[in-house]
Order: sequence, then structure tokens, then C-alpha cells
Amino acid sequence: MEVLDVVLQKFSAYAWGLPLLILLIGGGLYLLILSRFLPFRYIGHAIQVLRGKYDDPNDPGQISHFQALTTALSATVGMGNIAGVAVAISIGGPGAVFWMWISAVIGMSTKFFTSTLAIMFRGNDSEGNIQGGPMYVITQGLGKAWKPLAIMFAFCGLIGALPVFNVNQLTQAINDILLKPNGVKVSFFTNLYIGIVLVSITAIVVLGGLKRISKTAARLVPSMVLLYFVLVLIILGLHIDVVPKYLAMIFTDAFAASNYSGTPFLGGVVGALILLGIKRGAFSNEAGIGTAPMAHGAAKTDEPIREGLVAMLGPAIDTLIVCTLTALTILVTGVWETTADNGVSLTASAFGTSMPIYGKYLLLLCIAVFSISSLFSYSYYGGKCMSFLFGAHNKHYYNYFYIISIILGATTTLDMMINLIDGVFALMAIPTMVSTIILAPKVVEAFKLYTTKLKKEKTTS
Repeated sequence: MEVLDVVLQKFSAYAWGLPLLILLIGGGLYLLILSRFLPFRYIGHAIQVLRGKYDDPNDPGQISHFQALTTALSATVGMGNIAGVAVAISIGGPGAVFWMWISAVIGMSTKFFTSTLAIMFRGNDSEGNIQGGPMYVITQGLGKAWKPLAIMFAFCGLIGALPVFNVNQLTQAINDILLKPNGVKVSFFTNLYIGIVLVSITAIVVLGGLKRISKTAARLVPSMVLLYFVLVLIILGLHIDVVPKYLAMIFTDAFAASNYSGTPFLGGVVGALILLGIKRGAFSNEAGIGTAPMAHGAAKTDEPIREGLVAMLGPAIDTLIVCTLTALTILVTGVWETTADNGVSLTASAFGTSMPIYGKYLLLLCIAVFSISSLFSYSYYGGKCMSFLFGAHNKHYYNYFYIISIILGATTTLDMMINLIDGVFALMAIPTMVSTIILAPKVVEAFKLYTTKLKKEKTTS
């Protein structure tokens, strides 16, 4: 296991090298400039679309705009926002949050383009069902000559969609918040029992298919996000005197990197801090990775731009809002300096410090719902990759493999799981970003036509 740990660490470090950073951030900036920041001016319209104003039950697709966004968010609003931010701060200090913000703003543009393309270039699986996602964008938009790139994405997606990080952190949260304080001795077997319970819950929803997944996510995610917001705002209210100090520190420390404790990147700690923020930001909102377009590609719409605008709201919700609230909670309570905790345990310490009796238990409720709902979404992503590679009639085999992997996530170390998923996410980003950059002019053209049509509709009404 120690040898495997070292191998995965090297794999993650190599995959997240300078070339990928240039592709994700440089590519995102290119998309931002190419669109002249136009999608950002239509956030109000995106909210109207999300609320169902333009829904048509006769449009092609399987789920509504709202269900598509909540399915995508159920994968991103969760451990990336609660544990991922804690990992970033424990290594990089407050400055890491600033670079997560930069990643999110660029990610909003990236998500607009990738999800628009997911509708624009939908394909059919072997059973004739309409499907969307980077592998179909590549084969339908770039042609059969590019199919090896689509295969690369789908193969990496089989591993990247495995729930090992979320399960690992949920198990850690249950151990630290529920079992240890109540005198239960934590061992391999207690972790195994947690894994078996999660397997049972996940199997009921996952084996029910996309519609059951999207309906469950649409019910669970908004209520838990609201509860999490309320809890965090209470904590920030209790420490309101130091909130301005730490907000300022996020900006100043981003360029000083005075709290960074990891290894330098390209000879400098600021470069390493930027890389850390971008990596955790990508894990938080998945912009440019290619998972969310698989959910948005299933939306009921014949207007690709509409779904792109809805998808753009994702990074704003999960990174700019939820991650910032988590970060401030960890910072204002001081636990990032006073404990050696990492990941979800650090966030739990922040909640326990401010709300000694109920804080950790309410956080555990949010974590449990976020983690379990993300298990549903990732199974859908992996199943789509399986369908593309081996035919839709074989996708149910992935669900069995996926459910078994929950046991692996519950009984292994955090470092091993985070390095595995980080490395594979990096490889998924290559085909996603390459195809998006090549096809981006088609999105800009479609956007101009869509906005012209919108203006005409306003003048006639």
C-alpha cells in the first residue's frame, strides 16, 4: 500500500504539471476573451431558464434544466466544498482561496462552452438514446478521426467517477464526529460497516437510473445547501469582528504565500499556491474536467445556449459562494492554525468550536446528504462512459463495480484517494479542453444568433 501511495502521488504531481495548468487556465481565459464576457451579462436570463420559463416537454432530452443543474451540483457541492477547501487551507493558508475564486470565474466561462457543446453535439448510444458529454462532442463535432481522444476521456471517466474520495471523507466525518466522541473504537471493521451501509443506500437510487437520480438530487441538494448556509452564517455572525481581517488576508496572502507549507512549484511558493488553488478549484466545480456536461447534455432543450447559461451558474454557486463560506468558517474560528486536522476533520473542528453541542452533528447531516447525493451523480457519469466504450446494454455492469468501490473508499487513506482522483481528473481535462477550444467559435456564433432572437422576442412582446 505504501508503494501504491508513492506511485499515485507521483502520478498526480506529473498529471497536474505546467502543461495542464496552461490548458485549463489559459484555455479558460481564451474562452472568456473569445466570448467578450457576454455570458456573464445573461445571468438573469439563466435564472429564468432555470426556473422553467422556457421548458418544453416536447424538446429532446431526459431531464429539466433545474434537474440537470442539481444533478451536476450534487456532484460538485459536497466534499469539494467542505473537505477540498479544508485541504487547500491546511496546505496553502488563506491565499489558496483567492486562486480558487480565479479558477471559478474562469470556470464559469469554461462551463458555459462545454455544456453548450454537450447539447449542440449530442449523439446516440448503442440503444438509440440521445446522450451528451465530451466523448459525443468529440465524435460528433470533430469527427471519427478524433475518436481516440473520446475513448481517452471515457476510459479516464470510468476511474474519475468512482466515489472513493467522497466516501473516504464521509467515513472520516462519521468517525470523528459520531463514533470517537461517543467512545466507539474506530477500526477497519467499523469503516467496513459504514461502507456496507453506504452501498445499500446508493444501490437503491443508482440502480433506478437517471430519472430517480435527478429527482432525488432535486429534492436533497437545495435543502441541504440552505441548511449549510444558515449554519455558516451563524458561525460568521459569532465571529463578525474578525471576518474583515480574514477576507483581506485571502487577498494579501494569495501573492505572499506566507502560510504555504507544501513543496514549491517551478522554484517558488507562489506558483505552488496558485497550482494548489486551481487544483482544488477544479475539484470543487469541475469546470473543464468534463463531468458536468454529461448531466447538462441530458437536459430537455433544443437551445444549446440556454443549457450553457444554466451550467455557468454551477461554479458561482459551489466555488464562489459555498467554498467561500466554508473557507471563512475555518479561518475565523482559528482552527486552521491551532489543530493538525486536515480535510473534513478541519471543517468539523470549526463547527465544533463555534457550536459545541450541535455544530458537528448538523455539519455531519449536511456532509452525509452532500456525499450520498454525489454518489448518485458520479454513478451516472461512469455509466455514460461505460455505455460509450462498451455499449449501453453493458452499463449496468459499471454500477456493480461502482458500488463495490464504495468499500475501497471507506477503508483506505485520504492521500491515496485524493491523488488517484486528482490525477485522473487531470487526464479527463485534456480531451475536454482540447475539443472545447477547437469548437468554441461555433458556440460564439450560436450565442450571437440566440441573443438576436431574444431581442426580437422582447420587441415583439
